[in-house]
Amino acid sequence: MTGERIPGMESDMFKALVVSKDEESGKTSAAVEEMDVDRLPEGEVTVAVEYSTVNYKDGLCIGPGGGLVRNYPHVPGIDFAGTVEASEDARYAPGDKVVLTGWRVGEAHWGGYAQRARVKADWLVPLPEGLDTRAAMAVGTAGFTAMLAVMALEDHGIKDGPVLVTGAAGGVGSVAVALLAALGHEVAAVTGRPETSDYLTGLGAARIVAREELAETVKRPLEAETWSGCVDAVGGAMLARVLGQMKYGASVAAVGLAGGAGLPATVIPFLLRGVNLLGIDSVMQPYDNRLRAWERIAGDLPMEKLDAMVQMAALADLPQLGADILKGQVKGRVVVDVNA
Repeated sequence: MTGERIPGMESDMFKALVVSKDEESGKTSAAVEEMDVDRLPEGEVTVAVEYSTVNYKDGLCIGPGGGLVRNYPHVPGIDFAGTVEASEDARYAPGDKVVLTGWRVGEAHWGGYAQRARVKADWLVPLPEGLDTRAAMAVGTAGFTAMLAVMALEDHGIKDGPVLVTGAAGGVGSVAVALLAALGHEVAAVTGRPETSDYLTGLGAARIVAREELAETVKRPLEAETWSGCVDAVGGAMLARVLGQMKYGASVAAVGLAGGAGLPATVIPFLLRGVNLLGIDSVMQPYDNRLRAWERIAGDLPMEKLDAMVQMAALADLPQLGADILKGQVKGRVVVDVNA
Protein backbone atom coordinates (compact mmCIF):
# COMPACT_ATOMS: atom_id res chain seq x y z
CA MET A 1 0.00 0.00 0.00
CA THR A 2 1.17 3.54 -0.67
CA GLY A 3 0.64 6.77 1.21
CA GLU A 4 1.59 7.83 4.70
CA ARG A 5 -0.39 6.42 7.57
CA ILE A 6 -2.65 8.65 9.60
CA PRO A 7 -1.52 9.54 13.13
CA GLY A 8 -2.34 6.96 15.77
CA MET A 9 -2.46 4.02 13.32
CA GLU A 10 1.26 3.23 13.13
CA SER A 11 0.82 -0.29 14.54
CA ASP A 12 0.23 -3.23 12.21
CA MET A 13 -1.86 -5.02 14.86
CA PHE A 14 -5.61 -4.54 15.28
CA LYS A 15 -8.65 -6.22 16.84
CA ALA A 16 -11.45 -7.88 14.92
CA LEU A 17 -14.48 -10.08 15.56
CA VAL A 18 -13.61 -13.31 13.76
CA VAL A 19 -16.11 -16.06 12.95
CA SER A 20 -14.44 -19.47 12.70
CA LYS A 21 -15.80 -22.86 11.67
CA ASP A 22 -14.89 -26.24 13.08
CA GLU A 23 -14.37 -28.50 10.07
CA GLU A 24 -15.37 -31.70 11.90
CA SER A 25 -18.58 -30.53 13.59
CA GLY A 26 -19.46 -27.77 11.14
CA LYS A 27 -20.23 -25.46 14.07
CA THR A 28 -19.20 -21.81 13.99
CA SER A 29 -18.04 -19.58 16.80
CA ALA A 30 -17.26 -15.87 17.09
CA ALA A 31 -14.57 -14.25 19.19
CA VAL A 32 -12.51 -11.05 19.25
CA GLU A 33 -8.96 -11.68 18.02
CA GLU A 34 -5.87 -9.57 17.50
CA MET A 35 -4.34 -9.88 14.05
CA ASP A 36 -1.79 -8.35 11.73
CA VAL A 37 -2.77 -6.01 8.90
CA ASP A 38 -1.15 -8.42 6.43
CA ARG A 39 -4.10 -10.79 6.96
CA LEU A 40 -6.53 -8.34 5.39
CA PRO A 41 -7.95 -9.27 1.96
CA GLU A 42 -6.79 -7.52 -1.20
CA GLY A 43 -7.98 -4.03 -2.09
CA GLU A 44 -6.73 -0.60 -3.10
CA VAL A 45 -7.70 1.25 0.08
CA THR A 46 -7.02 0.45 3.73
CA VAL A 47 -9.42 2.14 6.17
CA ALA A 48 -9.01 2.73 9.89
CA VAL A 49 -12.55 1.71 10.82
CA GLU A 50 -14.27 3.74 13.52
CA TYR A 51 -17.87 2.53 13.48
CA SER A 52 -20.01 -0.23 11.99
CA THR A 53 -23.60 -1.36 12.64
CA VAL A 54 -25.65 -4.46 13.42
CA ASN A 55 -28.05 -5.53 10.69
CA TYR A 56 -30.09 -8.69 10.05
CA LYS A 57 -27.47 -10.05 7.66
CA ASP A 58 -24.82 -9.60 10.35
CA GLY A 59 -26.91 -11.78 12.65
CA LEU A 60 -26.98 -14.48 9.99
CA CYS A 61 -23.20 -14.25 9.51
CA ILE A 62 -22.45 -14.44 13.23
CA GLY A 63 -25.06 -17.11 14.00
CA PRO A 64 -24.41 -20.82 14.61
CA GLY A 65 -25.10 -21.86 11.03
CA GLY A 66 -22.88 -19.21 9.51
CA GLY A 67 -25.71 -17.97 7.31
CA LEU A 68 -24.35 -16.08 4.34
CA VAL A 69 -20.67 -16.86 4.94
CA ARG A 70 -18.91 -19.28 2.59
CA ASN A 71 -15.25 -18.90 3.55
CA TYR A 72 -13.74 -19.03 7.04
CA PRO A 73 -12.26 -17.41 9.03
CA HIS A 74 -14.48 -14.43 8.40
CA VAL A 75 -14.97 -10.87 9.71
CA PRO A 76 -18.66 -9.82 9.49
CA GLY A 77 -20.05 -6.28 9.42
CA ILE A 78 -21.89 -5.21 6.25
CA ASP A 79 -20.97 -1.52 6.51
CA PHE A 80 -18.46 0.81 8.11
CA ALA A 81 -17.27 4.40 8.32
CA GLY A 82 -13.76 5.54 9.07
CA THR A 83 -10.60 7.26 7.88
CA VAL A 84 -8.42 6.26 4.93
CA GLU A 85 -5.10 4.99 6.24
CA ALA A 86 -3.40 4.08 2.96
CA SER A 87 -4.48 4.17 -0.66
CA GLU A 88 -3.36 3.06 -4.12
CA ASP A 89 -6.20 5.04 -5.73
CA ALA A 90 -5.85 8.73 -6.53
CA ARG A 91 -9.42 9.44 -5.44
CA TYR A 92 -8.64 8.74 -1.79
CA ALA A 93 -5.79 10.03 0.37
CA PRO A 94 -4.79 9.25 3.96
CA GLY A 95 -7.02 11.22 6.29
CA ASP A 96 -10.11 11.19 4.03
CA LYS A 97 -13.36 10.23 5.76
CA VAL A 98 -15.27 7.50 3.92
CA VAL A 99 -18.33 5.30 4.24
CA LEU A 100 -19.09 1.90 2.72
CA THR A 101 -22.33 -0.02 2.29
CA GLY A 102 -23.07 -3.01 0.09
CA TRP A 103 -20.85 -4.97 -2.31
CA ARG A 104 -21.24 -8.05 -0.09
CA VAL A 105 -18.77 -6.65 2.43
CA GLY A 106 -19.21 -8.66 5.62
CA GLU A 107 -20.49 -11.62 3.60
CA ALA A 108 -18.09 -12.53 0.79
CA HIS A 109 -15.43 -9.96 1.75
CA TRP A 110 -14.19 -9.13 5.26
CA GLY A 111 -16.27 -6.33 6.71
CA GLY A 112 -16.60 -3.67 9.36
CA TYR A 113 -16.26 -5.60 12.64
CA ALA A 114 -12.57 -4.80 12.80
CA GLN A 115 -10.34 -1.83 13.47
CA ARG A 116 -9.01 -2.12 9.91
CA ALA A 117 -10.61 -2.94 6.56
CA ARG A 118 -9.15 -3.21 3.08
CA VAL A 119 -11.53 -2.86 0.13
CA LYS A 120 -11.80 -1.85 -3.50
CA ALA A 121 -11.79 1.91 -4.00
CA ASP A 122 -14.97 1.72 -6.11
CA TRP A 123 -16.92 0.47 -3.09
CA LEU A 124 -16.29 3.61 -1.04
CA VAL A 125 -18.05 6.97 -0.98
CA PRO A 126 -16.59 10.18 0.52
CA LEU A 127 -18.41 11.09 3.70
CA PRO A 128 -20.67 14.08 2.85
CA GLU A 129 -20.28 17.37 4.67
CA GLY A 130 -22.54 17.44 7.70
CA LEU A 131 -21.99 13.80 8.66
CA ASP A 132 -19.32 12.43 10.98
CA THR A 133 -18.45 8.74 11.05
CA ARG A 134 -20.67 7.95 14.05
CA ALA A 135 -23.68 9.68 12.51
CA ALA A 136 -23.04 7.88 9.22
CA MET A 137 -23.31 4.54 10.98
CA ALA A 138 -26.30 5.67 13.01
CA VAL A 139 -27.81 5.82 9.53
CA GLY A 140 -25.85 2.83 8.18
CA THR A 141 -26.98 0.36 5.55
CA ALA A 142 -30.51 0.40 6.97
CA GLY A 143 -30.81 4.18 6.67
CA PHE A 144 -29.10 4.19 3.28
CA THR A 145 -31.67 1.63 2.10
CA ALA A 146 -34.51 3.73 3.55
CA MET A 147 -33.19 6.75 1.63
CA LEU A 148 -33.08 4.75 -1.60
CA ALA A 149 -36.69 3.70 -0.99
CA VAL A 150 -37.83 7.28 -0.39
CA MET A 151 -35.96 8.46 -3.48
CA ALA A 152 -37.70 5.77 -5.54
CA LEU A 153 -41.12 6.86 -4.23
CA GLU A 154 -40.29 10.47 -5.05
CA ASP A 155 -39.15 9.56 -8.55
CA HIS A 156 -42.59 8.00 -9.18
CA GLY A 157 -44.52 10.76 -7.39
CA ILE A 158 -45.90 10.38 -3.86
CA LYS A 159 -49.67 10.94 -3.80
CA ASP A 160 -51.48 13.12 -1.27
CA GLY A 161 -52.31 11.35 1.96
CA PRO A 162 -50.66 9.00 4.46
CA VAL A 163 -47.52 7.06 3.61
CA LEU A 164 -47.27 3.62 5.20
CA VAL A 165 -44.05 2.17 6.67
CA THR A 166 -44.11 -1.52 7.59
CA GLY A 167 -41.60 -3.03 10.01
CA ALA A 168 -41.36 0.51 11.35
CA ALA A 169 -39.47 -0.27 14.57
CA GLY A 170 -36.57 -1.90 12.71
CA GLY A 171 -33.53 -0.18 11.28
CA VAL A 172 -34.89 0.56 7.79
CA GLY A 173 -38.34 1.39 9.10
CA SER A 174 -37.11 3.75 11.81
CA VAL A 175 -35.12 5.88 9.40
CA ALA A 176 -37.92 5.79 6.81
CA VAL A 177 -40.40 7.11 9.40
CA ALA A 178 -38.08 9.94 10.49
CA LEU A 179 -37.15 10.84 6.92
CA LEU A 180 -40.67 10.85 5.48
CA ALA A 181 -41.95 12.89 8.43
CA ALA A 182 -39.12 15.41 8.01
CA LEU A 183 -40.06 15.75 4.33
CA GLY A 184 -43.59 16.73 5.34
CA HIS A 185 -45.49 13.47 4.81
CA GLU A 186 -48.11 12.04 7.13
CA VAL A 187 -46.59 8.73 8.23
CA ALA A 188 -48.48 5.63 9.37
CA ALA A 189 -46.08 3.24 11.12
CA VAL A 190 -46.81 -0.48 11.33
CA THR A 191 -45.47 -2.39 14.32
CA GLY A 192 -46.18 -5.65 16.10
CA ARG A 193 -44.76 -4.31 19.36
CA PRO A 194 -47.10 -1.87 21.14
CA GLU A 195 -44.27 -0.80 23.43
CA THR A 196 -42.56 0.91 20.47
CA SER A 197 -45.47 3.30 19.85
CA ASP A 198 -43.94 6.20 21.78
CA TYR A 199 -40.60 5.61 20.03
CA LEU A 200 -42.23 5.76 16.59
CA THR A 201 -44.30 8.80 17.48
CA GLY A 202 -41.10 10.50 18.60
CA LEU A 203 -39.60 9.82 15.19
CA GLY A 204 -42.52 11.59 13.54
CA ALA A 205 -45.20 8.93 12.97
CA ALA A 206 -48.67 10.48 12.93
CA ARG A 207 -50.42 7.13 13.34
CA ILE A 208 -49.52 3.71 14.72
CA VAL A 209 -50.96 0.70 12.88
CA ALA A 210 -51.01 -2.65 14.69
CA ARG A 211 -49.39 -5.39 12.63
CA GLU A 212 -52.51 -7.51 13.14
CA GLU A 213 -54.51 -5.08 11.01
CA LEU A 214 -52.43 -6.06 7.97
CA ALA A 215 -51.52 -9.63 8.86
CA GLU A 216 -54.71 -11.28 7.62
CA THR A 217 -54.61 -13.28 4.41
CA VAL A 218 -55.80 -11.33 1.39
CA LYS A 219 -59.53 -11.89 0.96
CA ARG A 220 -60.18 -9.29 -1.72
CA PRO A 221 -57.55 -8.17 -4.24
CA LEU A 222 -58.71 -4.56 -3.87
CA GLU A 223 -59.72 -2.77 -0.68
CA ALA A 224 -60.39 0.87 0.11
CA GLU A 225 -57.76 3.22 -1.34
CA THR A 226 -55.83 4.18 1.79
CA TRP A 227 -52.09 4.72 1.30
CA SER A 228 -50.41 7.31 -0.91
CA GLY A 229 -47.10 5.43 -0.80
CA CYS A 230 -45.39 2.71 1.18
CA VAL A 231 -41.92 1.71 2.33
CA ASP A 232 -42.29 -2.03 2.95
CA ALA A 233 -39.58 -3.66 5.06
CA VAL A 234 -41.50 -6.91 5.65
CA GLY A 235 -42.67 -8.47 2.38
CA GLY A 236 -44.68 -11.68 2.17
CA ALA A 237 -48.37 -11.70 3.08
CA MET A 238 -48.28 -8.18 4.52
CA LEU A 239 -46.99 -6.76 1.26
CA ALA A 240 -49.77 -8.57 -0.62
CA ARG A 241 -52.36 -7.04 1.69
CA VAL A 242 -50.90 -3.54 1.36
CA LEU A 243 -50.92 -3.69 -2.45
CA GLY A 244 -54.70 -3.91 -2.42
CA GLN A 245 -54.96 -0.79 -0.23
CA MET A 246 -52.79 1.55 -2.32
CA LYS A 247 -54.28 4.61 -3.98
CA TYR A 248 -54.50 4.73 -7.76
CA GLY A 249 -51.02 5.14 -9.27
CA ALA A 250 -49.28 4.97 -5.86
CA SER A 251 -46.01 3.12 -5.32
CA VAL A 252 -44.62 0.59 -2.86
CA ALA A 253 -40.85 0.51 -2.35
CA ALA A 254 -40.10 -3.02 -1.13
CA VAL A 255 -36.82 -3.47 0.74
CA GLY A 256 -37.13 -6.53 2.98
CA LEU A 257 -37.94 -10.24 3.10
CA ALA A 258 -38.60 -10.73 6.81
CA GLY A 259 -42.09 -11.96 5.94
CA GLY A 260 -40.81 -14.31 3.25
CA ALA A 261 -39.95 -14.16 -0.42
CA GLY A 262 -43.35 -15.35 -1.57
CA LEU A 263 -46.01 -12.88 -2.68
CA PRO A 264 -49.55 -14.30 -2.38
CA ALA A 265 -51.06 -11.52 -4.49
CA THR A 266 -52.80 -11.13 -7.85
CA VAL A 267 -52.07 -8.77 -10.73
CA ILE A 268 -55.30 -6.86 -10.08
CA PRO A 269 -53.76 -3.98 -8.04
CA PHE A 270 -51.26 -3.45 -10.85
CA LEU A 271 -53.82 -3.64 -13.67
CA LEU A 272 -56.81 -1.85 -12.16
CA ARG A 273 -55.08 0.67 -9.90
CA GLY A 274 -51.75 1.14 -11.63
CA VAL A 275 -49.85 0.35 -8.44
CA ASN A 276 -46.05 0.39 -8.83
CA LEU A 277 -43.97 -2.21 -6.99
CA LEU A 278 -40.40 -0.88 -6.74
CA GLY A 279 -37.67 -3.29 -5.68
CA ILE A 280 -34.84 -1.69 -3.69
CA ASP A 281 -31.42 -3.35 -3.69
CA SER A 282 -28.78 -1.55 -1.63
CA VAL A 283 -25.95 -3.96 -2.41
CA MET A 284 -24.63 -2.92 -5.83
CA GLN A 285 -25.83 0.64 -6.36
CA PRO A 286 -23.98 2.78 -8.94
CA TYR A 287 -21.56 5.29 -7.45
CA ASP A 288 -23.61 8.35 -8.47
CA ASN A 289 -26.74 6.95 -6.82
CA ARG A 290 -24.85 6.07 -3.62
CA LEU A 291 -23.37 9.55 -3.44
CA ARG A 292 -26.75 11.16 -4.12
CA ALA A 293 -28.36 9.08 -1.37
CA TRP A 294 -25.70 9.96 1.22
CA GLU A 295 -25.88 13.65 0.31
CA ARG A 296 -29.68 13.53 0.71
CA ILE A 297 -29.24 11.84 4.08
CA ALA A 298 -26.86 14.57 5.22
CA GLY A 299 -29.27 17.27 4.04
CA ASP A 300 -32.74 15.86 4.77
CA LEU A 301 -32.57 13.45 7.71
CA PRO A 302 -33.13 15.17 11.08
CA MET A 303 -29.93 14.14 12.84
CA GLU A 304 -31.29 15.13 16.25
CA LYS A 305 -33.68 12.17 15.96
CA LEU A 306 -30.85 9.69 15.42
CA ASP A 307 -30.06 9.57 19.14
CA ALA A 308 -33.53 8.16 19.80
CA MET A 309 -32.79 5.31 17.39
CA VAL A 310 -29.26 4.44 18.49
CA GLN A 311 -27.72 2.13 21.06
CA MET A 312 -23.96 1.69 21.20
CA ALA A 313 -22.09 -1.63 21.27
CA ALA A 314 -18.52 -2.93 21.31
CA LEU A 315 -16.95 -5.83 19.41
CA ALA A 316 -17.37 -8.09 22.43
CA ASP A 317 -21.15 -7.47 22.44
CA LEU A 318 -21.68 -8.70 18.90
CA PRO A 319 -22.26 -12.45 19.38
CA GLN A 320 -25.25 -11.76 21.65
CA LEU A 321 -26.53 -8.90 19.50
CA GLY A 322 -26.35 -11.12 16.44
CA ALA A 323 -28.64 -13.62 18.15
CA ASP A 324 -30.99 -10.88 19.40
CA ILE A 325 -31.53 -9.31 15.98
CA LEU A 326 -32.48 -12.69 14.48
CA LYS A 327 -35.14 -12.99 17.21
CA GLY A 328 -36.54 -9.54 16.40
CA GLN A 329 -35.45 -8.17 19.77
CA VAL A 330 -33.42 -5.21 18.51
CA LYS A 331 -35.12 -1.81 18.19
CA GLY A 332 -33.81 0.94 15.96
CA ARG A 333 -30.11 1.15 15.19
CA VAL A 334 -27.12 -0.49 16.87
CA VAL A 335 -23.83 1.33 16.23
CA VAL A 336 -20.63 -0.62 16.89
CA ASP A 337 -17.65 1.35 18.21
CA VAL A 338 -14.87 -0.99 17.06
CA ASN A 339 -12.32 0.80 19.23
CA ALA A 340 -14.34 0.54 22.47
